[in-house]
Amino acid sequence: MSSDLSMRERGSAVYVVMVCAVAALGGLLFGYDTGVIAGGIGFLVRNFHLDPAGQKGWAAASALIGCTIGVSVAGLLSDWLGRKKVLILSAAFFLVSAVGTAFPKTIAQFIIFRIIGGVGVGAASITSPMYIAEISPARIRGRMVSVNQLAIVTGFLIVYMANFFIAAYGTGIDRGRVAAHVAERGAILDAKAVATFIDDSCENINDVQATGFVARQGGTLEAKAVVDLLKENGVEVSELDVEVAGYGVASWPVEKGWRWMFGSESLPAVLLLVLLFFVPESPRWLTKQKRGDEALGILARVDGGEYARAELAEIKEAIALESGSLRQLLEPKMKIVLVIGIVLAVLQQVTGINVFLYFGTEIFKKMGSGTNAALLQTVVVGAVNLGFTIIAIWTVDKLGRKPLMLIGSAGMGISLLAMGLAAYFGRTELWLLLFILGYIACFAMSVGPVTWVILSEIFPTGIRGRAMGIATVCLWVANYIISQTFPMMDENRWLIGRFHHAFPFWLYGVFCAVLLIFVWRFLPETKGKSLEEIEKYWMGRMEEEGEGAKVSQSD
Repeated sequence: MSSDLSMRERGSAVYVVMVCAVAALGGLLFGYDTGVIAGGIGFLVRNFHLDPAGQKGWAAASALIGCTIGVSVAGLLSDWLGRKKVLILSAAFFLVSAVGTAFPKTIAQFIIFRIIGGVGVGAASITSPMYIAEISPARIRGRMVSVNQLAIVTGFLIVYMANFFIAAYGTGIDRGRVAAHVAERGAILDAKAVATFIDDSCENINDVQATGFVARQGGTLEAKAVVDLLKENGVEVSELDVEVAGYGVASWPVEKGWRWMFGSESLPAVLLLVLLFFVPESPRWLTKQKRGDEALGILARVDGGEYARAELAEIKEAIALESGSLRQLLEPKMKIVLVIGIVLAVLQQVTGINVFLYFGTEIFKKMGSGTNAALLQTVVVGAVNLGFTIIAIWTVDKLGRKPLMLIGSAGMGISLLAMGLAAYFGRTELWLLLFILGYIACFAMSVGPVTWVILSEIFPTGIRGRAMGIATVCLWVANYIISQTFPMMDENRWLIGRFHHAFPFWLYGVFCAVLLIFVWRFLPETKGKSLEEIEKYWMGRMEEEGEGAKVSQSD
């Protein structure tokens, strides 16, 4: 009993970290759910015979429709039901999506369950950082909210590794099936099947050309000749891929492997669903609901009794100044906060990060890597993403939000410029991979986590959920547009002829420059300030501008 009282008087950093870690599992599932498509998309395209330009992009981006729905309702629900209950709902959506995407009979069913998972992602994307910001003391709030971004990139890394091992396991099964076929029926490739495989694999080769090529091979049709033909046309396949198609062998990764990739999400979804029942509600939300005693107890466990009493007084003071309606954000004195939040959210996405996180495996294949090597390189991307996010966690409360954003956006822009030049001149050497990793590193240590920190702390307490909802809806709409349009731009023949695959990278680089200018000109530093101090800053700034406008009118 005495130790419990002592903890309540001093507070417990371990308690804060543990509670934030549970909430951050929502971020881990955010990364897991959105990253799983990187390894599964190639097998999905082959299983359902999807069109590379349109249907492939829709299969990858459909979850973002759900994300937009999720953030549209999550902000309102989190202000009404509480942050904790919305996280529980998110975990349930993740679980339903994981099971549903593992067993679809049609691509339409797959997309429905991806959209359901997207609802969970969208809800978690605003509720997790908001919950963490509201329960953490100001001195470590930046690091704690960044833990959510760490969880997101950890989710990406875990699913990239899961995809790699599942695909590698499937490759072993395919080799065994091919060997069994050859032993039983002989090593004769079916000409028609090989021609179909060539036609399906490369949009630059039509059915007539593929059939003609196979005919010219005569009776010596070999897998290596097909591999060489496709490599000349910018498509990387293995001899095993050709043999699987040519012998009519059922490919395990295409048949079942991708189902295991999507279904594996059910494990962390169950973990989150169970653990959420053991964490408290947000003390700021409880105070808003006139449950101050409960809020005081939670704040005392966070940082001690003295902190709890002072913090509760500040929260009540801030709430007293709020109208509590969404109209408050549309008033002239607060409109600038909403604009800053929306612009930051959109710019985080249009700088192109999710192109590499969703289509990284396909990009690496075009650089000359086989399927397994491309999946392994995607794991390296995930590891770099994770490592530099850890750097962001340790620097965001020391260096501040603004310096990190400036450094990161500049580094991303330089890396994208180099990637575009490499694509334009057709260079695929190792240094190109280094620039891709440099881009990922700059995003991970700045624009990725810091944007969420800023969004979680700049809005007033009473409408933080709805305000973050608006900003995050815009974020996911931008994400959807980028994810849907990248395959279209990257496979557009006119753009390829003029820019040689460089156009998307240069376009994203321009947005990096816009982000840098916007942060430098309009973003205030919020390092070390309590949420209530930040709110008072905006109120004071708007009052000063209002007084200035009155003086100007009187003159």
